[in-house]
Amino acid sequence: MRLLVTGAAGFIGSAYVRGLLARGGAGRGPAVSHVTVLDKLTYAGTLSNLETADPRLTFVHGDICDAELVDTLMKQAGQVVHFAAESHVDRSITGADAFVRTNVEGTHTLLEAALRHGVQRFVHVSTDEVYGSVETGTSPETAPLDPNSPYAASKAASDLIALSYHRTHGLDVRVTRCSNNYGPHQFPEKIIPLFITNLLDGEDLPLYGDGLHVRDWLHVEDHCHGVDLVRTKGRPGEIYNIGGGTALTNRELTGRLLEACGADWSRVRHVADRKGHDRRYAVRDDKAREELGYRPRHDFAAGLAETVAWYRDNRSWWEPLKRSALTGGAR
Repeated sequence: MRLLVTGAAGFIGSAYVRGLLARGGAGRGPAVSHVTVLDKLTYAGTLSNLETADPRLTFVHGDICDAELVDTLMKQAGQVVHFAAESHVDRSITGADAFVRTNVEGTHTLLEAALRHGVQRFVHVSTDEVYGSVETGTSPETAPLDPNSPYAASKAASDLIALSYHRTHGLDVRVTRCSNNYGPHQFPEKIIPLFITNLLDGEDLPLYGDGLHVRDWLHVEDHCHGVDLVRTKGRPGEIYNIGGGTALTNRELTGRLLEACGADWSRVRHVADRKGHDRRYAVRDDKAREELGYRPRHDFAAGLAETVAWYRDNRSWWEPLKRSALTGGAR
């Protein structure tokens, strides 16, 4: 079976492809014989994330909004896992156009082609941010959508469009919504790699507001494991939350990163809070645990230490990316 994976030169998609190929494409159902990656190679995507010359892998440089290209690739696909997205909240606040185009129009382009060519299965990867800020308790899959940032709103829209293709046309669509990911190969604009690389470079850490915003942390490999369980064992038309089980305030997270890098709180400077900053995300992932047997496999303390070590040992990977992002350069 041939699998089309969008956005797999980025952080999460590349981890998914690396893991799939390492397992030999094994899983419940037909084995994956070939993976085609479609990626636009925006600032957050790089071919070095794939790190493989595996003959079972084909890379295609292109845009998910390119209907002709998508149609050509979809003809050959048995299943689709759709990671491609603009995903950085801060960037969506200063310029939402790319988020609407990629996340909404791009998803629609893929769904149309998948329907036209009778694709067997379409896994749409989303985020817990579509539920909005949750003061207490947790958000199950049935919780109302209440996105607050342009990024989260564009993902909520893409979720609804994807699910509509199941309900209207019978396309086998499955949606995942994950909590905050961390791990190697994450572009150094998100809080964990940004703070690690700043500490390694002797720079300060810009902590938003009072630092009491709460996030649940999920190792990228656990997320990818959950996505593949949804692909291989999930039910058509269903949504599955994928959580990590480690809820921390940004201040608590900062303290752990300072300790891991041998630094102290003198390195932290509080900056003006982000516009519309959600106070707390918390997903309930009982459904994935009970139906699919999902469990996070990474202890957060060990996973964070391994992540810090990876950035310490891989300056050649992140320094050019960070320099390009700071200067506005294109790659």
